[in-house]
This record gives sequence, structure tokens and C-alpha cells, in this order.
Amino acid sequence: MALTDPLRRLMLAAGLAAALVTPAFGQAPQIAVAASVKAAMDELVVAFRQATGQEVSVVYGASGNFTRQIRQGAPFQLFLSADEGFVFQLADAGLAADRGEVYAEGRLALFVPHGSPLKADAALADLRAALMDGRVTRFAIASPEHAPYGRAAEQVLKGQGLWEPLQGRLAIGEDIAQAVRFATSGSAQGGLVAHSLVLAPQVRALGSFVLVPADWHLPLRQRMALMKTAGPVARDFYAYLRTPEARVIFRRHGFLIAGEES
Repeated sequence: MALTDPLRRLMLAAGLAAALVTPAFGQAPQIAVAASVKAAMDELVVAFRQATGQEVSVVYGASGNFTRQIRQGAPFQLFLSADEGFVFQLADAGLAADRGEVYAEGRLALFVPHGSPLKADAALADLRAALMDGRVTRFAIASPEHAPYGRAAEQVLKGQGLWEPLQGRLAIGEDIAQAVRFATSGSAQGGLVAHSLVLAPQVRALGSFVLVPADWHLPLRQRMALMKTAGPVARDFYAYLRTPEARVIFRRHGFLIAGEES
């Protein structure tokens, strides 16, 4: 893959392989993690290993897809969703141990790659103008059906009157990581993507970004929950993710913690 595709390299390094992943560490529990948490989770897994000597096997993807896979019997012991609704679905279905808790709140960002005719402005004024003068032919978002960040992007675009003008020009990623790949690889002139992913040095070097006003979409409250099948290592990791040390890592990667302000 070309050097302009950093998210693909990051995801391959983590062993992204959907639901059929074999744990890399023998009996290490499989953890399903929303793609928006990729950069933070890589660091958290290492910190957990150093603190406890225990391993977890992480799979990244779209929250909606993980919810479907867990319903179908996928052996994930812990699920970190990019929203609350998918966790609530699993709790209501009797698959999660409880309704879990919010571990972070995400932000949506407009990312524009170097060389794009589009400008990164929080008001999306240049996107509006670019749609009128033809400068934008492809614009990246994640799937609103499967990915909470895609749903938030849809809410923003509809609220600003840009959803209909973008029809036929949307490059829709299966998850938010794929949407970032579209926005950084030249497949699109820009995109509405996860702030947590564009903060990664490999990505921010490829363009510029600006945060979209948080009140333009419903809050991205990211909730986690143990499944009823969770073993002791998964439970230890869940507890670790609630520690002050873990919260520092989440903050460093662009997330807000419950009760904090941006």
C-alpha cells in the first residue's frame, strides 16, 4: 500500500481481520474496539501489559458490525463501542453483563489532505462553496448505518443543508478508519472523521483538520461493557480502562472524559 495510506498500515500492524481473528497470545481474551479508538487502544494495551503482565487481543472495526457479530456468537469478552446505543442493544438482549459505562466522548473533525482544493474551516463554508463550484467530487464519511461517527457526520451535513448536495459524491467507509483512508489517500478531497484518528502523527502530516462544533450532532458518548462470557483478564482490562492512568491516555488522543468539558 502506498505511503500515503497510514491508517491501513496502522490497522494491519494491529492485525485487523474482522471477526475471524485468532488471538495472538494463546488464551488472551478478544476485545472488540471501535475503530475510532485505535490509536489510544494501542497505547492502552501496552500500558496494561506493563502494569499487569497480562495480554488482550484487540480487533478494530465498526461498532454496528461488532454488535451483529456478538449477537451471532462472536467470542468477544469486552466491547468498546463508539456510541451508547449498540451497548444498550447487547444489554437488552442479555449478552452484556450490564449496561456498562461511558469511557470517553469523541469529537468529529473536518480533515482536508494536502493539495486538496477544499479548505478546513469549522463552519463548513468552503465545503458549501466547493459543492457549488465543482471543486469537490468525493467527500469521505463512515457508514451512518454501522459507524456512530458516520451517523454524526450525517447529522452535521443534514443540519447544514449539505447532505443532499453531497449525494453521489460521498465516499462511505465501512468504519471510521476506512473513511480516514479515503480522506488521506487522494480518494476524496476531504472528510468528516474522528478527531482521535487525525491526531495521529502519521495522519496529521498528510493534511489539516478542524473540529466541527460539538452541538451540530448528538454527543458521541462512547460506552464499554463486559459480555457475560468475560473472564478474569477481560475484567481486569475493563477495570484498568477506568483508572486515572488510562484516562490520561484517552485525553492525549483527543477524547473527553465523562464530566469534563472541551
